[in-house]
Amino acid sequence: MEKNGPLKGLVIADFSQLAQGPFATQMLSDMGAEVIKIEPVKGDWMRHYSYGNLYPEGESISFVSFNRNKRSIALDLKDPEQSKIAIGIIKKSDILIENFRPGVMERLELGYAEMKPLNPRLVYCSSSGYGASGPYLKRPGQDLMAQSISGSAALNGKKGDIPIATAVGQADLLTSLFIVQSVLAAIYSREKTGKGQKIEANLLNSAVGFHVQEVTAFLHKGSNPERSESGIPNPWLGAPYGIYHTRDGYVSVGMNSVRRLARALNFAKYDSEEYDSNNIIENRDEIRKDFEEVFRQKTTEEWLIILLEEDIWCSQVNTFEEMVEDPQIKHNNMILEYEHPTIGPVKTTGFPVSFSDTPQRISRPAPLLNEHAAEILKEFCNYDDQQVEHFLSKELT
Repeated sequence: MEKNGPLKGLVIADFSQLAQGPFATQMLSDMGAEVIKIEPVKGDWMRHYSYGNLYPEGESISFVSFNRNKRSIALDLKDPEQSKIAIGIIKKSDILIENFRPGVMERLELGYAEMKPLNPRLVYCSSSGYGASGPYLKRPGQDLMAQSISGSAALNGKKGDIPIATAVGQADLLTSLFIVQSVLAAIYSREKTGKGQKIEANLLNSAVGFHVQEVTAFLHKGSNPERSESGIPNPWLGAPYGIYHTRDGYVSVGMNSVRRLARALNFAKYDSEEYDSNNIIENRDEIRKDFEEVFRQKTTEEWLIILLEEDIWCSQVNTFEEMVEDPQIKHNNMILEYEHPTIGPVKTTGFPVSFSDTPQRISRPAPLLNEHAAEILKEFCNYDDQQVEHFLSKELT
């Protein structure tokens, strides 16, 4: 059994920072690709920002979350000598991923037009906020902006409330997924044609494309969906869909027939043919409020026993504390631990998919800044020990 993942042998020049690019390259590295993280001399922006201001032993939790299984070298790309180092890495890479603002790589003379003659097989992926051209070209692009412009935030929350963006960086991480599938598709095409190509991704397109069902429904209906007053979590859906208070917590109920759910709850008011539907829109808020009163009468666990016996689509609503102890999460091995040279043990998420013959593994922790400069310079640029010493002796400012 191969223990290095199905992408063993692919080399990626990773110029990306923050979340969308680094999460994509982390997924590729988890599957065995060799990722060379080319950082600014002060490091990836995410080294200096962290969720919850969490910096165990001085290391950013956010950076650690997105950068395992990579090697790091810090370069000043405006310096001609160090730009040559970057080009040396690119020449030996299969994939390049960057998420600077549009035009930055071109100004650095590292754009696709410049790199294609040097490495015709290179798959070159650029990712931005809104795209490489258009009226928003010079706007700053970030996840919240993409969620807002895409219409995503306007779908969440109750009627009359302020629009609500998702807590997770939806546009960022969706773009990461689209990057991964796109660069691998381009690698497959390269195997057929022998040629690389340019790929462009952006946060806004990812957020819009992700809402394919919601947008298609709007285009057919011709008017905005109305959010519910009682908190049904999707404006296009009706009763009994939603999350309900129980005596000690919450239970979520999927798209079940109102009548069928009523029977399971022994709630006679809705046990009739007119409620034999899993998506009642007209009086959904009244139905939801009525069911809420019933659900408050028992604990979550008591309701799950009753509802699952009747094959009702339902589940508990976990906090993170409950999620990491959830038996299915443990069975799926979705919480892993590895050793970091500064932090020590790092607990993080596992691999969402599995491969029977080429399983993923964590072979490297998130790198320290410039940690692998010496070995990268020797491997990609044929530096000798004296040249490496000269590079490392330079004061990185």
